[in-house]
Amino acid sequence: MTNSKLISKIWKQKTEPDQAMVNVLTSELNAPEVIAKMLVQRGVDSPEKVKKFFNPRIGDMHDPFLMKDMDKAIERIQKAQEQGEGVLIFGDYDVDGTTSVALAYSFFKDKFDKIDYYIPDRYKEGYGISNDGIHYAKANGLSLIIALDCGIRSVDKVAYASSLGIDFIICDHHLPGKEIPDAVAVLDPKRNDCDYPFKELAGCGIGLKLAQAYCQVHDLDERDYLQYLDFATLSIASDIVPIVDENRIIAHYGLKIINQQPRLGLKKLIEVSINKTDLSIGDLVFYLGPRINAAGRMDDAKNAVKMLIAEDNETANTFANELQTQNASRKLVDQKITADFQEIVAANPQLLDRKTHVFYKEDWHKGVVGIAASRAIELYYRPTIILTKSGDGVLAGSARSVKGFDVHEALEKCSEHLLQFGGHMYAAGMTMKMENLDAFREAFEKVGEEMLTKELLTPKVYYDAKINIEEVNDKMLNIINKMAPFGPANMTPVFYVNNLRDDGTGRIIGKTAEHIRLNVKREKDSLAAVGFGMADKLVDIKKASSFEACFQINENIFNGNRSLQLMLKDARPTNDV
Repeated sequence: MTNSKLISKIWKQKTEPDQAMVNVLTSELNAPEVIAKMLVQRGVDSPEKVKKFFNPRIGDMHDPFLMKDMDKAIERIQKAQEQGEGVLIFGDYDVDGTTSVALAYSFFKDKFDKIDYYIPDRYKEGYGISNDGIHYAKANGLSLIIALDCGIRSVDKVAYASSLGIDFIICDHHLPGKEIPDAVAVLDPKRNDCDYPFKELAGCGIGLKLAQAYCQVHDLDERDYLQYLDFATLSIASDIVPIVDENRIIAHYGLKIINQQPRLGLKKLIEVSINKTDLSIGDLVFYLGPRINAAGRMDDAKNAVKMLIAEDNETANTFANELQTQNASRKLVDQKITADFQEIVAANPQLLDRKTHVFYKEDWHKGVVGIAASRAIELYYRPTIILTKSGDGVLAGSARSVKGFDVHEALEKCSEHLLQFGGHMYAAGMTMKMENLDAFREAFEKVGEEMLTKELLTPKVYYDAKINIEEVNDKMLNIINKMAPFGPANMTPVFYVNNLRDDGTGRIIGKTAEHIRLNVKREKDSLAAVGFGMADKLVDIKKASSFEACFQINENIFNGNRSLQLMLKDARPTNDV
């Protein structure tokens, strides 16, 4: 069975930074040159930027009124208050959407006599603003809808709501289409006519800016909106937006709230999922995010909101445990779909010669196909679409892509075969008629053949710098930790070292015997090194006189003892080039 373990990866060093800038920072920071190099690589190339990078300040957040239509949004909210109108907070069913709804509802609930929230059913209504949601607002006398993490392309839905006497304020971060909806206000930094200085806020971040603007106009304490930085941080982590500029400030302080004063629902979710203190962005991505997402995938995304806004222990416990259970079910479904498409490939090995993969089975769970597509990329490293049946003669699916291939652009080129599609460069969703499946599969492959090179279809490990194994010490790790929070545009540093030697105790570990643990020799001691999913490499590493590796540095805590540890990204015998 072909899988990620057999795919040879290319190792690439990130661009060498300007040495003059490196020298300045090395002197200013009194830090190892390699740290200065990494900072310059990340655009932190002056003492002033270094100060801001290591000391994020709330005061450096941008003025929310620099965002186009923010003044209109606040004016419409004030009008709704003055006229006693009801307000509906509307959001998507993923982490960004549910945290957005939790933030906006929590912030505005004591500012309106009549306020409610709504999240569309993933299966009955699909993504984004829905007629059902609009009808819910109409039936309940809610004449203003604040839509978060969706709406930028809902031209027809906004027009329909307007015909029913319902106004929209849209808070979105997705790319607009050719036409901007005729809403009262459309807050989206990605609008061509929006001069907001930071374009990469998550949807919940747009909601946070709306709350910030409201506080400024009404002269409220900034803590009224800053208390929701934890919600915005969850959305930043799960929506995989760049953790720079305003997102870095939000994530820095949001993690403090999550780690020091978690609200009831998150505290319980942490206990049942990871039971760890001092969570990182990675912990939010791998532990909390999937559980919050599981609500909408397996049942009702409103359960995630109920957990996030819980004000008593019983409610927090109930919904945190429910999300934990739903996530366990999601894992089983994910494993089943993964096993199914592996069988398809085993029975049709010619699929491995294709540039793209489009898998379909009518009984696959619609809520998990996106995760399954990611699994397929881990195994085969091809842009992948997983489709399942969604109603009479209609298929729905999710696409995931490899680095450098714009899957949204690819879908646009195949749009004649689709009913609907939308998304980002690396993730998208679509629907199509069953009879168009074969034509779409071939059209998508044709686009792949035109756009995908051999290099794009080879996974890569990017490392920041070459170092000597003797340079790895507590001081280096302490400085690296201060570079957090890590994420897109500020990834955890990866280093390259050659001529490493295992002390002979290297072994396979883990319940499934997929991982390895080595002890790397140094002049005066040895360092533990762990490689996940690298069991197949152990024999070659042990046979070789030396090996080379790309790795991150972290801290292992066992029985109260702390020690440095290498987290291997890849490893191979030194002569294996």
